[in-house]
Amino acid sequence: MSEHFDLVVLGAGSAARDAAKKASDEHGAKVALVESTRWGGSCPNVACKPTKAYLVVAELFHDVNELAEKVGIEVGRARLDLARVKTRKDSLKKPQPKWVEELNGNGFATYDGEATIADARTVRVGDEELTADRILIATGSRTAVPPIEGIEEIDWLDHVSALELTELPESMLVVGAGAVGLELGQTFARFGSRLTIVDILDQCAPPSDLQAAAELEAALREEGIEILLGSLVKRVARDGDGIVATIEPREGGESQEIRVTSLLLASGRVPNVEALGLEDVGIERHKLGITVDEHLRTSVEGVWAAGDVTGAHQFTPIAQYEARIAIADMFGHNGPAADYSILPTAIFTDPELAGVGVTEEEAKEQELDYEAVIQPLKNVTRSQYVEAKHGLFKLIFERESRKVLGLHVVSRGASDVVQGFSLALKLGATVDDFAHMHHVYPTWGEGVKAAAEQAKVALKA
Repeated sequence: MSEHFDLVVLGAGSAARDAAKKASDEHGAKVALVESTRWGGSCPNVACKPTKAYLVVAELFHDVNELAEKVGIEVGRARLDLARVKTRKDSLKKPQPKWVEELNGNGFATYDGEATIADARTVRVGDEELTADRILIATGSRTAVPPIEGIEEIDWLDHVSALELTELPESMLVVGAGAVGLELGQTFARFGSRLTIVDILDQCAPPSDLQAAAELEAALREEGIEILLGSLVKRVARDGDGIVATIEPREGGESQEIRVTSLLLASGRVPNVEALGLEDVGIERHKLGITVDEHLRTSVEGVWAAGDVTGAHQFTPIAQYEARIAIADMFGHNGPAADYSILPTAIFTDPELAGVGVTEEEAKEQELDYEAVIQPLKNVTRSQYVEAKHGLFKLIFERESRKVLGLHVVSRGASDVVQGFSLALKLGATVDDFAHMHHVYPTWGEGVKAAAEQAKVALKA
């Protein structure tokens, strides 16, 4: 059985759905979506939305236990019911049949199953064959399993299975100090698990600004989280009801063993491409995903790729952005090229770490004529109300033009602060623009203005 489409989209996540909608709404395209795992993709089902629901619980739980009594609220110690937390998380998700119903209601054909690309115009799904004028690969990514000796014998957790737990682990080892490891690590630590985070790099939250990452690290250590950087988990083994992990310094030295009840993998992602048959049709790959150009074209004419599967910028808004770039290229002429020069990012720990523009390390590497200033969070009035001890507002700016090149914030609300100021960077704002702007008091964001005022003083020196 064969059916022809203007566009066949492989996947049903953020990139896939945005691409299908744009192609249909703006170009009247007949679109099919093929999904093998989760209709709706990772973000609403197992990633962005459900994990952030847990972060909200962790922050409230922490504030009740650590702040309420200090500000005059007598509630006693909060107690966590992880099963109820999970139940509420599940209630926020859209059922799988509802996803399919809505996609069909929007006029898209939907196919369940693994897709294989037979050629640049043909996709096979089981016994069905779909032909298309265009193909978009948006199959996303999954948790990478690092080469740890004995890992195949361990029932490890990732961001998906960790949110299915109904009983709190007594202790947890997190492999990876990136966004997922830090967010879920702090969440389970606040819930009551003894937490250790290990990363082979010398800083947490790469590739964030080093000073900003160190400030976040200090905040997490203050909560009792053990963080071992420049180290790797060499081997793991089951020991009764627990897991024994051997941890070694990256540069060599004495190893140590720790015993935990759970192991959480958060050291990277791998693209979902194995079933596609890329090599058979000549679609090129790199180490982290499918190779694409600035218009999201693959090496095979008529096939594009967008989102996590490209391995470049694995964020939901970027997946949606890339999908729109790809559709503009497919159905138009001289469409815009993808531009990642001003890309705000955030890690939703408490405090949050958010940034946009160059880091100080990048400024040095690019040999820019720059200067950097820092406004400590403790000097921002809003921080005093929650007794925040760790945080900063860092501006990186060009000396001659006074143009702001980078903004890095460690604070509650950092994601919203950076999101707003990212437009200013795109428009070429200077430290004078930041310093002279009106601001609302008392807000987290006024730390940016205070940093800019410091920058003006530094430029006069």
